Amino acid sequence: MCEGELFGRIVAIMKRLRSPDGCPWDRKQTFQTLTSHIIEEAYELVDALDRGDKNGMCEESGDLLLQVVFVSQLAEEEGFFDIAQVLKKLEEKLIRRHPHVFGDLKAADSDEARRNWDRIKASERADKEDNSVIAGVPRSIPALLRAFQIQERAARVGFDWPKGGLLPLWEKISEEAEELKCAIEGECAEEIEEEVGDLLFATVNLSRHLGIDPERALQRTNEKFSARFRFIEERVRESGRQWSSFSLEELDSLWRSAKTKT
Repeated sequence: MCEGELFGRIVAIMKRLRSPDGCPWDRKQTFQTLTSHIIEEAYELVDALDRGDKNGMCEESGDLLLQVVFVSQLAEEEGFFDIAQVLKKLEEKLIRRHPHVFGDLKAADSDEARRNWDRIKASERADKEDNSVIAGVPRSIPALLRAFQIQERAARVGFDWPKGGLLPLWEKISEEAEELKCAIEGECAEEIEEEVGDLLFATVNLSRHLGIDPERALQRTNEKFSARFRFIEERVRESGRQWSSFSLEELDSLWRSAKTKT
């Protein structure tokens, strides 16, 4: 069976699930209730990619595709659009944004291809109500990733720190850290929250200039901390003592041991 036939069967299955005699759970879903599932499936696919899990990549790709089919079915029921229109718009966009493949424009390397893509996107934004360079960055993505993408978009039009030196970035981080310290000393909760955000934003900027994905870097640190904390948990269980009976010095000693093991 070819890809088109298989895809058509998936679309037909979704229509059946949403029919009056279909699945009660599927019939109950709305655009709003699907959002958490879409985000969850996207992260599960990313996790499979990071782990190099070939079977997981295949399964999670299907799960994410299902969400697109689901949204399209709801939209068709509301008279907004259908899956055919989704596919048509995608086809048109891929061809329009790759003139170096489907047209006469040339792209010597990936950087030039990306510049072509950005230039075409900018012309598309000009016809929209919100035509800001950063308008396409979703509000719903994790804040760390959103900060990175906002900075990337701004940098593409020249709003960025000079390349070739990290000193201004270090100074900016020091400046934000000092402002956070002053806010803490002033005990202003709203100001503290704002300054924590500014410090994180500046740190993301540094990672971007270093060519490091801050989301991936923090995920690696999360995994490292989790492995070390699990090591400490195991030692605490083996001791037969309660967590509250351990002094900070003892826990710090266990942490140092964990660092040598994980």
